[in-house]
Amino acid sequence: MAIVLLTGASSGLGAALAPLLAADGDRVALAARRADALEAVVEQIRSAGGEALAVPLDVTDRDAVQAAVAQVAEVWGPVETLVANAGVGFAVSAEAYDSGTVERIFAVNVLGLSHCVEAVLPGMLAAGAGHIVGVGSLAGYRGLPGSAPYCASKAAVRLLLEGLRVELRSKGVAVTHIAPGFVETPLTARNDFEMPFLLPVEEGARHLYTAIRKRPAEYAFPWQLKTAMGLGRMLPAGLWDRAMSGRKAEKSEAIDGPGDG
Repeated sequence: MAIVLLTGASSGLGAALAPLLAADGDRVALAARRADALEAVVEQIRSAGGEALAVPLDVTDRDAVQAAVAQVAEVWGPVETLVANAGVGFAVSAEAYDSGTVERIFAVNVLGLSHCVEAVLPGMLAAGAGHIVGVGSLAGYRGLPGSAPYCASKAAVRLLLEGLRVELRSKGVAVTHIAPGFVETPLTARNDFEMPFLLPVEEGARHLYTAIRKRPAEYAFPWQLKTAMGLGRMLPAGLWDRAMSGRKAEKSEAIDGPGDG
């Protein structure tokens, strides 16, 4: 049993994952911006006999994140597992490049995760134990046309977690980077382009659950898209450019993102 802080918990992967963790006896603090949606997930967990707490939170607010972690500690104790799942994604074509949109994506996907790590890490280091889980994306392995800012944010997540993992492994704190492909969530429902190997949200949540329990350094899924992106990472830049040249660059629709920021 662990005390878990799960961000992006009001919908999508977060809302599907929370009951799986609670069913094992974890005490799950659910964080997201939409308080009403959080309460619905909390009620689902409690009605099944689990323990859950709604923590309305915007992860881009550093002080609010500190207060949320303190609130969890006051109710249950220090956070032992952080699942930083909050994320957003918007396609930004080169023709409609907008730095403000890039800033918003990085504020949630990178700084939001960083704020959460900052808030929970001192307690984990003091205990000599803990688990930091960051939900990135397979899109973080190479730049995709129309999605450059999103890909860049997820690449930053991957490397931030990797650096932390190397440093924290001797201090008892595990770090896991999870890289999903396309999963059926409210965000992907708005996509109007092909999403290969799209998974139901329940299956995606089971993958996250497995990664949290097994604590690997990295966990990517589904295997088909993981393999394709792995091969893509090995392509020289020229070959990658030619391979991507025919891909449609969306202009403004949301792309895959794990949960509510």
